[in-house]
Amino acid sequence: MLGEYRIGGRRASEIAASVERGVASGDLAPGHVLPPMRELAVSLGVNPNTVAAAYRTLRERGVIETAGRRGSRIRSRPASTARGSLRVEAPPGVRDLGDGNPDPALLPGLGEALASAAEAYAREPRLYGDAAVVPRLAELARAGLDADGVPAGPVAVASGSLDAIERVLAAHLRPGDTVAVEDPGWGALLDLVPALGMNVVPVALDEEGPLPGEVERALQEGARALVVTDRAQNPTGATVGGRRATELKSVLARHPEVLLIEDDHGHAIVDLPVHPLAGVTERWAFVRSVSKAYGPDLRLAVLTGDGLTVDRVTGRQRLGPGWVSGLLQWTVAHLWETGAVDTASVSRAYGERRDALVRALGERGITAYGRTGMNVWVPVDDETGAVTRLLHSGWAVAPGARFRMASPQGVRLTVSTLSAADIGPLADAVAAAVPPARPVSYG
Repeated sequence: MLGEYRIGGRRASEIAASVERGVASGDLAPGHVLPPMRELAVSLGVNPNTVAAAYRTLRERGVIETAGRRGSRIRSRPASTARGSLRVEAPPGVRDLGDGNPDPALLPGLGEALASAAEAYAREPRLYGDAAVVPRLAELARAGLDADGVPAGPVAVASGSLDAIERVLAAHLRPGDTVAVEDPGWGALLDLVPALGMNVVPVALDEEGPLPGEVERALQEGARALVVTDRAQNPTGATVGGRRATELKSVLARHPEVLLIEDDHGHAIVDLPVHPLAGVTERWAFVRSVSKAYGPDLRLAVLTGDGLTVDRVTGRQRLGPGWVSGLLQWTVAHLWETGAVDTASVSRAYGERRDALVRALGERGITAYGRTGMNVWVPVDDETGAVTRLLHSGWAVAPGARFRMASPQGVRLTVSTLSAADIGPLADAVAAAVPPARPVSYG
């Protein structure tokens, strides 16, 4: 159970703080079971409702999880321990392939777009009470969504895709609910769900996206939401094709009460078509960020969904930040309107580097995955050893622990800054650091 650590406190806040101190010190390790509420209440001489309130606070903070009669236990990864901290800092002279950033040379210049936004602001300054979404941005966003077959719905704007996903989850789910996510998957999302006090159930995937049988299993086990990456999945590069989309829609049609969230991570950097799943369930949202194609500092994502979902998102947004800056919205609208990013060229540039690396690794007996986007996923038997050996060879890569739950070990390599001359030396270094492994699915 709790070993030598003694939980203390008389108020709910004090009891919760005591547990968090134990987690921070390592005295309450992941998986440790907390005492039943009544038992702890007797030990502390407090009302059981006080302990219940403390446990509720800990769940909402992502410190503990509750599994019915099995009681409450410390999460395997408390929300206070961000996966982003599991990174390898590249010392001088070491190439950093672990940051996940796009190639700056492929990002459009912003001077003209920012000047256009300033002119729009001079003509019509945005003030309190104005519409949250710039009409021209909404028009362009909706036209793009229509062209890609995304069902009709109102358009909202958030500060990036993670902000949008958080708002959609919070609009329908509560602490203790379960969310099905891809495994391996986006580390920030794997942190976000526990931080909201929700439970995560992993869903295995292959190069075509989530496996239908895995999705069915997760939904039958009680997942109330499913998050799917449509294109350029991080970290594996998976993209949902037409056949897989049909299979997943068939699964979702049997669970119309599930909240579906789609993240079009590959928008404008992948020239394969998107195959939306939206419209099968009653509640859904489709999120499209500009970060990868136009620059991470443009903190903007558009989302659409069913009317109730978007209404709840925008209603809650009004009580917080209110709106995303109109200057940013005008900037993005100008970039879209002028075709500042040539998707075919950007996709080809990343594809040539990615495919060359996957091919070179295969020639050296190393299995690697990377269908689309800017990342290559390499399964390994010893993640820590592979990362360390590659670092000594002059290459910093991202440890798979940032992206995994139940899936096998691996490392992620971002190809954004690679040149043709880099491919051979990097493949040699990976081959020396990673013994050939049997091909397996990501999950």
